[in-house]
Amino acid sequence: MNRIVTLFLVVFFFFLQYGCADFETVIRDEVPDRPTVLTRELADLYREVAGASPLVRSLDGYADITIKTPRRKERVYCNIQLVRYRESRMIVSAGLLGWPVADLYFGKDSLYVHDMLNNRLLAGRNSEENLEKILGVPSGYRLLSESLLGLVNLDEAVEDVSSVKKGEGRVLYVFEKNRIRKEMVIDSENRTLTSLVIRNGPGELSTTLYFRNFKPYRLENKVMLIPQQIEMVLSRTGDLQENAYRLLIDYDKRVINPEALSIKFARPRNARLINFDDIGVLPWM
Repeated sequence: MNRIVTLFLVVFFFFLQYGCADFETVIRDEVPDRPTVLTRELADLYREVAGASPLVRSLDGYADITIKTPRRKERVYCNIQLVRYRESRMIVSAGLLGWPVADLYFGKDSLYVHDMLNNRLLAGRNSEENLEKILGVPSGYRLLSESLLGLVNLDEAVEDVSSVKKGEGRVLYVFEKNRIRKEMVIDSENRTLTSLVIRNGPGELSTTLYFRNFKPYRLENKVMLIPQQIEMVLSRTGDLQENAYRLLIDYDKRVINPEALSIKFARPRNARLINFDDIGVLPWM
């Protein structure tokens, strides 16, 4: 059984892969390095950017997704539907004709992957371990879904800021609490979050999110800039250069807060069921 499952998964991701071009990383900006005090103006800037995130409640769009792990590079094209804090769905297409080959559903607790080519269903918990088996990126679902939305939830109060630094048109806000350090870089002119670094302590997982290629959207009578390109970089060793896991999301088109978005995943009939929890480390990771 294990050999059959492994063979199926190798074939499954072979069809998902339609290109292995070099991984295109988002252009890096220099991190602000001039210490400054938290003025009222800088406090208001942070509050404005933090207050924009809740306005994005859902999306329906299409994106190129590139995945790079220490052992593998993959690129797929996806229809992404997502409702913040609830559920999401990714329909993966591959090949020159763009045929759908996989249907992924992410619920609060459950995770399903329908292999359309072989009519097989992978099912299990929506956990970091199972997300890594699918996407190759060791991320929790909340961080992944926030990244897909483009505007992550900044729930730290500005009064809790540990330090502030300024640079060329950018401001770095640092928060430290319960051994977790968050570094947020905000573009002071465009009023946008351009990067977020999360450090969990020595030897533990560290995460960096980059946001680029902002496009204007009108939400609740406000014009907001939302990134078309999001990159997530994760490392279990704290080294984001070597042995890192990278996920690059590049939207082709999308609708923010579409009316009456309904995410429906119908479990396929007569599909062979495979439990994620019974599968160990997959061969391409």
